[in-house]
Amino acid sequence: MKYAVQWVRSLIFIVVMYLGMAVLAVWYFPQTLIRRERAFVAVHTYTGFVRWAARVLVGLRSEIRGPVPEGEVIIASKHQSFFDIILIVNAVPRPKFIMKKQILRTPIVGYFAKAIGCIPVDRGKRGTAIKQMVADVKAGRARPGQLIIFPQGTRVAAGARRPYKVGTGVLYDQTGQAVVPAATNVGVFWKRHGIMRWPGLAVVEFLPEIAPGMKVNTFMRELEEVVERESDRLMAEAGFEVGDADD
Repeated sequence: MKYAVQWVRSLIFIVVMYLGMAVLAVWYFPQTLIRRERAFVAVHTYTGFVRWAARVLVGLRSEIRGPVPEGEVIIASKHQSFFDIILIVNAVPRPKFIMKKQILRTPIVGYFAKAIGCIPVDRGKRGTAIKQMVADVKAGRARPGQLIIFPQGTRVAAGARRPYKVGTGVLYDQTGQAVVPAATNVGVFWKRHGIMRWPGLAVVEFLPEIAPGMKVNTFMRELEEVVERESDRLMAEAGFEVGDADD
């Protein structure tokens, strides 16, 4: 019975989440045509709304830990579900993403992603995509912002292991920017797929930054070690045992 009630609450939450997106898009779209900066207000308002709705409707509280990056940095985060995107975007002042080019064609999301300066890449052409990422990041560095990238390239279930892709290391090396690793446990409560959302405390934690200047291979090893270790710690704190991954 409890499962059925939570499933219904989760379904209601999903409906409310997307209705809220549509309403706020209608409200903020004309404002962004006059002043582009309003796009950041829009995404912060929406992500704050989702955090509130998750707490009220499904009992999923959320928390940001660690110093929030505010300058020109790269944020390299564990990615377990849509909720870690929500938390990071809500926390940092000027978020922008390395994202799949196809997202630009998604209604609402594509428009606002472009408005805040997200960088689209074609993931089907790995070498070209890395060169494009570096060129686009360099070209856009005059715009202040926090560049968010998911080193594993996709959502990874809580407790599952996927390799880290070298694109993050190339960006670190060629842009000369510091990298702020970020760990999370959101996948314990909000899976990659499906309707169910579980109550609990979802956390994104910003970890000490990795300064520029390391060799790419050394940087990638350190990044993977710290993000995986700290994500495991956060999942254990939530009562999840590594090895219980759903894929």
